[in-house]
Formats: sequence, structure tokens, C-alpha cells
Amino acid sequence: MSKWEGKFVIGLTGNIGTGKSVVRRMLEHLGAYGIDADALAQRTYARGAPGYQPIVKQFGHWVLTPDGEIDRGRLGRLVFADAQALAILEEIIHPLVDQAIDFLVKRSIQPVIVIEAIKLLEAGLSQKCDSVWVAFAPKDVQLARLTMRRRMSKADSFQRIEAQPEQELKVAAAQVVINNVGSFEDTWRQVVAGWKQTVPTEAAAPSEQPEPAVAKGEYSILRGNPRHSAEIAALFNRLEKPARPLTAQDIMEKFGEKAYLLLKVDGSLKAAVGWQVENLVSRATEMVIDSDLPTEKVIPALIQEMERASRVLQCEASLIFTSPKLVKQDTLWQNLGYVRVLPESLKVRAWQDAARESMPEGTLMLFKKLREDRVLRPI
Repeated sequence: MSKWEGKFVIGLTGNIGTGKSVVRRMLEHLGAYGIDADALAQRTYARGAPGYQPIVKQFGHWVLTPDGEIDRGRLGRLVFADAQALAILEEIIHPLVDQAIDFLVKRSIQPVIVIEAIKLLEAGLSQKCDSVWVAFAPKDVQLARLTMRRRMSKADSFQRIEAQPEQELKVAAAQVVINNVGSFEDTWRQVVAGWKQTVPTEAAAPSEQPEPAVAKGEYSILRGNPRHSAEIAALFNRLEKPARPLTAQDIMEKFGEKAYLLLKVDGSLKAAVGWQVENLVSRATEMVIDSDLPTEKVIPALIQEMERASRVLQCEASLIFTSPKLVKQDTLWQNLGYVRVLPESLKVRAWQDAARESMPEGTLMLFKKLREDRVLRPI
């Protein structure tokens, strides 16, 4: 039994580069509330946050960047090369992450929670969970993912892989093992099977929600899932005309990193927003709208639904990346509460990181704060 009454908690772990985050997002598509403990760990030592001063005191000012933030790369190279330094860092961070997780779980309205944590077993967090899941991938796959997707050097990648315990130790402690080496569909099938195997029926929302019935000519907005992949690909191909037409497989793979809100008229897909929630920041990175729809009605309908879902997920801020043409509709965005800003002007490090990580080339950014209280608020 988990320590949180009324919640069924999945603890998800796996070594670096095994695709834990993809599995977490798939569980979110099935209805779970996802918590990325490793992202929370980074928040603990942002400038002014509770872990900042203890880390600077322990490791020295040389770990700081010129603007006074802790240099994650420099700190990482230090602790992954020194087991004692890593243990000291974890003694500072883990209690703060535990507090943040407890806060988020208690405030969530979803009955199923998934906590992704690379140190789930080592930190004792697994003891608070109902089921332990492990994402597995061979070392050559880990290395390829770190060098290609995260653009880490081979030396740094190898160092981080070798600094972690053997994967077999985590596999031995798991109720569900996801062999994350094949296609998105293969991983999705494993996740769905694991969900049906472990999550109690009373806690699991139906994975296939029927589309809402609406009057002729009215808009209906629904949360997309992988079964809509072909339909979404056709919409993007029709409206954006990419050089290489998107396939259903392309959209299926995108579901490993984001969700889609779909707007239909008389059962026909007319607009879509691709968005994701990471580290309590909502980010809309794709938006397509059929030219025969009025943007002054469609955009508010989609964005307000995205905000509603983001607030359920306890997001602190919303970022929208859109074309220069749509940004020019000043009155529309002002009425929705958004302002145009540059990533470096955001006051919170996690928000800046989210903007830099997610901003597509050729887009402009709009920002809105969704709530005043923050997890790991600077002190």
C-alpha cells in the first residue's frame, strides 16, 4: 500500500537513457498524474531555493555560472566521478524532493500517480509505492540515446552510465519491466498491458473515452490519444504541407513526448494543439487551425481547455510558441492573459529552462502565470 490514502502509486525507475520519461508520458495518456522527481531535484538547487546554499557551501563557488546559478554540467561531472560527493549531494536534495512529491500527490485529483525517479530504489521511495516499474535498455542503446538525443559527449555519457548500478538489480525489484528498445507501438502495448495488470479497476479511468456528442456546427474539443494518430497526421499534412508528409507512425512517436488537444466540427478534425507538461510548466509547441475557422473563437477555446488541463496537472506557468502571424493578434492574447516575452526575461529558472528546451525555431513565445504558489518556492 502507498503512503497516500486513496492513491494508487506507480514508482517508475530505470537507468539513464532507458526511456523512463516516455513510459511516464504513456502512463499519463492512460490517466495517471505524472511526477518527474529528477526534474524536481533540479528545482531544489535553483538560486534561492532550499538546496542552493547547502550545495554552494559544500562544493564551493566554482560550481556557479557567471549569473550565480549552479552549473548542472559541472556539478554532474564532479559527483558522477566521486561516489562520496554524490552521496553528499543526495543527502541535501532527497529530503527536499520528498517534500515536493508529498505536496503534489496530496493536491492531485487523479487516483493513479506515477513517480519517475532514477533513484527510486536507492532513496527508499519505492517503499511508498504500490507497484514498481522499470524501463530497460541495453548499454549500447543508452549510449546512443545520450549522444544523439541529449547531445552529450561519449565520455560524459559513458561516465554516467557506468556510475549507476547494474540494471539487473532494478529489474529484480520490479513488478513490471518495460523493454524500451523497439517501436513506440511496441512500448505502448507493454505499458497498456502493465497498466491492466497492476492498476485496480476502480482507480483506472477508461483508456478509450467516447467522443462527446455535440449539435451540428458546434465545436467539440477532446484529448487526443495514439488511436488518433492517422487523423492528426492528415490534418498537419493538409494545413502545413511539410516537405516530407507526416505518417501515423510519426505522430505515434510524438505521443512519447507530448499530448494533443483536438477540435472537431461535425466530426471532422479542424484544429489541433500539441502540448506537453514537464517540470510543472505547460508548453504549447504546435498549433494548426483550418483557415475556414475564426481564430478569434478557436484559439480561446483550445487555449482555455489546455489551461484547464494544465491546472489539473498543477502547472505554475503556461508557455505558447506560435507563429509571428498569430502573435500579432494582440487583443486576443491580452484577453487570454498572455504577454510576449523572451526566455531570458522569465524570473524562474525552471521556466527559463522550459522555454529554451521547447521553443521551436521560427516561433515567438507568449507567457502566462497560472498560479502564485510554487513547489520549492525560493526562500
